[in-house]
Amino acid sequence: MKRDPQRPQECPGRPQGQPEPPPPPPSSSSSSSSSPEPPLWIFGYGSLVWRPGFEFTSRKVGFIRGYSRRFWQGDTFHRGSEKAPGRVVTLMEDGGACTWGVAYEVCGEQIAASLQYLNMREAVLGGYDTKLVKFHPQDKDAEEPIQALVYIATPQNPSYLGPASEEDIAAQIMASSGCAGHNIEYLLRLADFMRYFCPQAEDKHLFSIEEALISILPCMCHTEETLEETSGVPQKTKS
Repeated sequence: MKRDPQRPQECPGRPQGQPEPPPPPPSSSSSSSSSPEPPLWIFGYGSLVWRPGFEFTSRKVGFIRGYSRRFWQGDTFHRGSEKAPGRVVTLMEDGGACTWGVAYEVCGEQIAASLQYLNMREAVLGGYDTKLVKFHPQDKDAEEPIQALVYIATPQNPSYLGPASEEDIAAQIMASSGCAGHNIEYLLRLADFMRYFCPQAEDKHLFSIEEALISILPCMCHTEETLEETSGVPQKTKS
């Protein structure tokens, strides 16, 4: 249960002419116990929507305004290699757009642990910087937007690849694989998240790349062996 910080007690009046008593010695336990650390919300819009990798207290599906999701960030570790970089998403400023994803609430000891984990996963290995944004939960009973931390790869980072056609991006994704699995899995899992959890939202960029990928796959019906090689890509059934 959330607790408000304790209000300082009012001191009774002191008789006139009596010297003011010295302040009490500082207590290391009083400040920490009376002012619990507020929770932190972390917004994910890529692989964090299905694989956060850290402990959290709660999560909400929703969106942030002013950004578009784009497969413009290179990845030479999680979904690619130095010889064949993968393509993962970042956010680009776009005043009229919104990006859907998942916000995770972390509390207490979860805060430091999650930030340490994400600093390595997103910043050191991914090239992402942090920024605070306003997250709008999907819940109808949500009142105010929630301030959340988000990781964004800017064009200034060395792994940034920039724009390309949907067909070129799909071809690069099809040929890339990294420590976290095949780049195809990354694309299809993200598309599935949007399709099942945000059916009312549009993401033309994402679904156009998915369509381009399917059109250039050597076979529309994957065997179980192919499925294993691509780290669990959903199987297509014959029509």
